[in-house]
Formats: sequence, structure tokens, C-alpha cells
Amino acid sequence: MLYMIQGHDAPDSLDARLAARPEHLERLQALRDTGRLVLAGPCPAIDSPDPGPAGFSASLIVAEFPSLEAAREWADADPYVRAGVYASVDVRPFKQVF
Repeated sequence: MLYMIQGHDAPDSLDARLAARPEHLERLQALRDTGRLVLAGPCPAIDSPDPGPAGFSASLIVAEFPSLEAAREWADADPYVRAGVYASVDVRPFKQVF
């Protein structure tokens, strides 16, 4: 089943995000390489594709996992969680219509 993972950025976390980004992307690439990743990307904090120092307000991942528990475990192990980039993370089942 598909699950939506939304990480909500902590204030002033841009430097931590940039430092943890390579490891974060490696995990996403592993999902993509196994055909489980539907989409992933950050939400700019301002209305711009390149928010510069304004940074990001959140990230969204939609991917396939065997269960909600497995999706939560994967999200909890994200480098952005360890680095304090995310203040909170929501994990929910997701039904793709289009």
C-alpha cells in the first residue's frame, strides 16, 4: 500500500537540512531503485522554486511500504529526523486516484 510521509521542518533548520541531504537522498534513491517511490520533494518556505535562505517548511514523500508500521519505522530512521530538521513527521495511508 502507499503511504504519505510529511516531515514538518523545525525553525532555522536549513543548515541541518543541507548537511543531512546526501544521506536523505540515498534512502530515497533506494526506494526509487526498487520501484516503491511515487514522489518526493521539499516544500519551499516561500513562493519560489529556489527559496534561498528562507529554506523549506516541510517535505513530502509518497511511497509503497508493506504496512503503516513499516512506513513509520522508515520515516523515523530518516537522516532529517536524526539531524533535527523535522519538528514532527506525519505518516498516513495514501490512496492514489490519479
